[in-house]
Amino acid sequence: MLESATVNDGPGCLMLRCPDPSCCAAVGQDMIDMLASDEDKKKYSRYLLRSYVEDNRKTKWCPAPGCEHAIDFAAGSGNFDVSCLCSYNFCWNCTEEAHRPVDCGTVAKWILKNCAESENMNWILANSKPCPKCKRPIEKNQGCMHMTCSPPCKFEFCWLCLGAWSDHGERTGGFYACNRYETAKQQGDYDETERRREMAKNSLEKYTHYYERWASNQSSRQKALADLHQMQTVHLEKLSDIQCTPESQLKFIIDAWLQIVECRRVLKWTYAYGYYLPEHEHAKRQFFEYLQGEAESGLERLHQCAEKELLQFLNDESQSKEFNDFRTKLAGLTSVTKNYFENLVRALENGLADVDSHAACSKTTNSKYGGGGGASKGKSGRGKGSGKIGGSHDAGR
Repeated sequence: MLESATVNDGPGCLMLRCPDPSCCAAVGQDMIDMLASDEDKKKYSRYLLRSYVEDNRKTKWCPAPGCEHAIDFAAGSGNFDVSCLCSYNFCWNCTEEAHRPVDCGTVAKWILKNCAESENMNWILANSKPCPKCKRPIEKNQGCMHMTCSPPCKFEFCWLCLGAWSDHGERTGGFYACNRYETAKQQGDYDETERRREMAKNSLEKYTHYYERWASNQSSRQKALADLHQMQTVHLEKLSDIQCTPESQLKFIIDAWLQIVECRRVLKWTYAYGYYLPEHEHAKRQFFEYLQGEAESGLERLHQCAEKELLQFLNDESQSKEFNDFRTKLAGLTSVTKNYFENLVRALENGLADVDSHAACSKTTNSKYGGGGGASKGKSGRGKGSGKIGGSHDAGR
């Protein structure tokens, strides 16, 4: 059949014309429906739908693996985060996963950096030195300075000055020091090499700090998604039976877990934001670390309540009098955490503008802005700023 062969040729069947050279009539879906088989009709409909989605600037396919839904985007809100029926959230602009508060450019740089070989080279430069004989990179994994290259080279040398070990001994400082290196360093012979190695080491340490915490929050988010699914499919019905409460009145628990999942996503991307925050903007960095630390603390309280404190009610044998108090506490923590994270996202998307405005107001009284505690009362944080900045809040990150 002509129609079957044409449809099997792929999306080009949408451009099918009458085979008579003198006729310019297009073959539309009405003719396909009349002449084609049921299987070919389905194929044609799929091609037509795909063509509509891919040619429409306001419509895109959901990028989630295995999802066949298309999203119709209503512009104008300034927010590019969209949610598919499959529950996958992504950025309409770049089609990466939803990434507020960072912009698409920062996401692209961060993803490229995570995949790039440059970090491997930084690690090699920061943690190894070339064998003076065969030039292969050698990692120092013990305390002494006596190094032996791996076979077949087997060259023995000093880690500090890279000189042959046969020229070393007690007179040069023994196994844990090198007088030759110290002398040469004072003369400036090793300044450039050491400077490059120190820069690579600092760069690697900074990247590792932010990447590990970015990845940790990603793992925590995946675990929270699994816990949410378990709650929806198993625990909610059990809790309803134990506490003699309709499942419709337990929605506050699902709301809490949905908030945890969203907050883990936001918190994850704050680490990409922090990595690219300029080092010289000390006041902004200090304010950012304060906001981030407060966000982490609030999220941990919510997560603890939804995960650990809920267990006692799941393990009860009968209805508990304390369940209503738990409901009030969890709903309250969910609301407070949601509000704080919404303010955090707005603050970061605005480039921490509160710090700039505060610094401008402070110029009349301070000749030099110290990047200190004055930034802790920005409107982007909680309703009332804390009286003390908590430093970098490394706990839990």
